[in-house]
Amino acid sequence: MAAACEPMLKPQTPTLLEQLFWAHHERVLRAAYRVTGNMADAEDVAQTVFIRLAGAKEEITNPESYLYRAAINGALDVIRKRKGEVELDVALDIASSSPHLSPERQMSSRELRQWLRRELGKLNAAQAELFVLRYIEERDNAEIAKMCGTSRASVAVRLHQIRAKLKKQFQRFMRGEL
Repeated sequence: MAAACEPMLKPQTPTLLEQLFWAHHERVLRAAYRVTGNMADAEDVAQTVFIRLAGAKEEITNPESYLYRAAINGALDVIRKRKGEVELDVALDIASSSPHLSPERQMSSRELRQWLRRELGKLNAAQAELFVLRYIEERDNAEIAKMCGTSRASVAVRLHQIRAKLKKQFQRFMRGEL
């Protein structure tokens, strides 16, 4: 039984924003962390995403997709601002060892991540988002198409173009041209 001097707390119904926060905060944080590689940056990104959601002037029809994409875009912004200081834990087949490379030119995992961060920062926002969703977040094309409101074929074509561009830049980098 409650003591007479304790205030009676009336249970409050959580707001929509609070419900979204509790339902998606961990996923937003994880997505930002996978891109930035730094928990402090990921926390900043997550906070910014939910602050923007709170200030949204129009209704967001798919909050889960919005939050996830906002986390990735926010994390990419952090990478662009840092200009290569943040590490990504990424292993891509476009940067796999090629048999024609000399042992001296074999890149370490760290060098590969630094190169990839720089290149992601050079892509436009839509390209970087697609690339991160597919190759870092490991989403399939159907899921990406649904999140972006487009077709699977469109996603596949754009991803192919992005990979081709990155592969060309990687080859130039490996030849010492960049």
